[in-house]
Amino acid sequence: MKAMILAAGKGERMRPLTEKTPKPLIPVGGKPLIEYLIESLNKAGFTDLVINHAWLGEQVELALGDGSRFGSNIVYSAENEPLNTAGGIIKALPLLGDEPFLVVNGDIWTDYSFSSLNVYSDLEELAHLVMVTNPPQHPLGDYVLDSNNYLSLRDPNLTTQEALTYCGIAVLHPKLFEGLSVEKLPLADLYEAAIKQKQISAEHYQGEWFDIGTVDRLKELNARLQ
Repeated sequence: MKAMILAAGKGERMRPLTEKTPKPLIPVGGKPLIEYLIESLNKAGFTDLVINHAWLGEQVELALGDGSRFGSNIVYSAENEPLNTAGGIIKALPLLGDEPFLVVNGDIWTDYSFSSLNVYSDLEELAHLVMVTNPPQHPLGDYVLDSNNYLSLRDPNLTTQEALTYCGIAVLHPKLFEGLSVEKLPLADLYEAAIKQKQISAEHYQGEWFDIGTVDRLKELNARLQ
């Protein structure tokens, strides 16, 4: 199974750190954030990687090269401007092929074992998402996981509903993007439609996970790794 790392965002909430450095290359614990993901993917057997980029993307290619030093094979999907999560994937589909593929946000750190996702290489649903307990910055969560491990939409009127947060790790079937053209489009829109069709399974991961969306969260992770 191939894997795609989403690394095209500008990281505007991380300024001034991202003014001259793309967010995935910001160092944490002594090395660029994206290298933790590449190493974890490679360890789990995901060695064919696609990385999209836009803002300061040439720095990403220069820093990571063809991936050989990680034991990986990296190809790039360059965007003139960020196409959002779904748009970036649609543009990269020719590099990903016709089979299900793993996708991971380039701005997270986790000890999740990607090897557990190998069982979804023959995914029948449109997607399988990894969910986490709601972090402080996202207390209401995104979706509800039912007893059959399928997702349903969170009711915004039920503040006590036990929802979970999508952690930015998933296995997606190319059929999720069927009939769509390259445009600025968030994955959340596609997830919502597929969830209504009971076409997204999920799991609840309760290990370590950091979403590096702000400088404060970067400092928190840096302290954790040091």
